[in-house]
Amino acid sequence: MPIQKQIKHYLQFSDFTLEEYEYVIERAHLIKRKFKNYEIYHPLIDRTLVMVFEKNSTRTRLSFEAGMHQLGGAAIYLNTRDSQLGRGEPVEDAGQVMSRMCDIIMVRTFGQDIIERFAANSRVPVINGLTNEHHPCQVFADIFTFYEHRGPITGKTVAWIGDANNMLYSWLQAAEVFGFHVNVSTPKGYDMDMSLVSTDRYTFFANPSDACASAHLVNTDVWTSMGYEEENAARLKAFDGWIVDGAKMARAAPDALFMHCLPAHRGEEVAAEVIDGPQSVVWDEAENRLHIQKALIEYLLLGRLDTPA
Repeated sequence: MPIQKQIKHYLQFSDFTLEEYEYVIERAHLIKRKFKNYEIYHPLIDRTLVMVFEKNSTRTRLSFEAGMHQLGGAAIYLNTRDSQLGRGEPVEDAGQVMSRMCDIIMVRTFGQDIIERFAANSRVPVINGLTNEHHPCQVFADIFTFYEHRGPITGKTVAWIGDANNMLYSWLQAAEVFGFHVNVSTPKGYDMDMSLVSTDRYTFFANPSDACASAHLVNTDVWTSMGYEEENAARLKAFDGWIVDGAKMARAAPDALFMHCLPAHRGEEVAAEVIDGPQSVVWDEAENRLHIQKALIEYLLLGRLDTPA
């Protein structure tokens, strides 16, 4: 039987303790094993997830929608173009109404303030599917993937090469929770927003190749994130030299992994030889969004379970 708990949101990586993360990772292993063995696991029968999208998505929608169905529940897709949010309904009002009609809500939007306001008016758990400032579900899946391939990430070094974006800020929060170090290399003019950095577990490198030295995980993302398309030409010029190629991976630890949250632009932020090479785990990483989010939803709705999945 589940242990009753108060409503808890997951809006940024720092919202969970290490103990909570370790529990959800353990549940994700169990739930993934059941999925691979075609074992039915329906703890969320008659529960409903509402998914609110202001930004386009492939992996986020698929993983949350399929995951909720696999847990025995239902998922409802709402795009702001097709809802009253797109006509100016206050975020606070939307949070009040939606949370009275479902059990859990995932929001993929622009500013972090939007999801914070929504959650403040929600009667059910709210999950951050992505904001401009944070992408906690993706980094959670990445860490789960590292655990699968290399074991605990505590004490390791993660190299971040490229834009100072929501992924980097979630990685920095994760470093503080899990106790690892981040080597950061961003082009001049695309530096970190220090108001979003609350840890000293990082080192900045002007040379992206140096940032990869002895790293256990090399990570990157597209140079132009959603919402910054008008800057694409300038970014392509500024990020010249920040491609993760074979030479940079050769400076990492011999057993280093390569990750990318996708979609990827081969020949820009990553070379084909890397993303399609033997050190790349991007497909496992993408799939693990499904499994880690299923465990996350289970935890937010049912709390800690005293019986195995």
